[in-house]
Amino acid sequence: MANAPEYVPPKVWTWNKPNGGKFASTNRPIAGPTHEKALPVGRHPLQLYSQATPNGQKITIMLEELLALGHSGAEYDAWLIRIGDGEQFGSGFVEVNPNSKIPALMDRSGPEPIRVFESGAILLYLAEKFGAFLPTELRERTECLSWLFWQMGSAPYLGGGFGHFYAYAPIKIEYAIDRFAMETKRQLDVLDRRLGESPYLAGDNYTIADIAVFPWYGGLVKGWLYDGAEFLSVHEYKNVMRWADAIFERPAVTRGRKVNRISGSLSSQLHERHDADDFNTKTQDKIAGQEASAS
Repeated sequence: MANAPEYVPPKVWTWNKPNGGKFASTNRPIAGPTHEKALPVGRHPLQLYSQATPNGQKITIMLEELLALGHSGAEYDAWLIRIGDGEQFGSGFVEVNPNSKIPALMDRSGPEPIRVFESGAILLYLAEKFGAFLPTELRERTECLSWLFWQMGSAPYLGGGFGHFYAYAPIKIEYAIDRFAMETKRQLDVLDRRLGESPYLAGDNYTIADIAVFPWYGGLVKGWLYDGAEFLSVHEYKNVMRWADAIFERPAVTRGRKVNRISGSLSSQLHERHDADDFNTKTQDKIAGQEASAS
């Protein structure tokens, strides 16, 4: 820090050079599409356009949980949007989500298609549509929504803050890493204290609050995010670990984490999901085996 040249901001910021880092090629200061590309449409009423980032996993986990409860109307087509390649800036995707972020959902079950974007909004929409994973009693419902929106406001400090500067930034900046590590640990302590009071975030029942928080903070303590578990001493948060382990064991969570996944073992990657049997026949290990047999 002592040897780093001091940056003096100009009076007016201009975009005149790449910002560096892992996602530099897709970062820009303007909205709107960069190219024309229509989105595919499958046979199910629900059309999901996503990638298995923590935000993307929220929705595929929710849909698999709904199907596990017997809600056949939650059948869905999941189309892979490769955000590293800038596919979220295609014209069709921007029509569904003008913010060009995954996940995005189109519900074609009614007379007019309904677009839903932002992961929290999608979770709430699906919970209300199917009457599941959202308590009806006022106190518990309010607690659920409070934790849902806690996640929306808190995760940017974990992802765009700690994750970016610890794992993705082109240079290591001590001040930035310390600042966001401190905040991430504070958030983990918030969760740990709450989960010392009840099995799940809203109380005794598993809800969309848990589905929203798990891919981020559960993923962090399980060691999936940013290789930051040891650095952040996540073992200290015993209640979060207990909660994350319980959710991880749910079969719908196992399935949901595979959908639109493009990293990890081939058996954990189901690039597109159009039918429940795809988990048995179309994961990348199965596709690789089929291609090897055909050659």
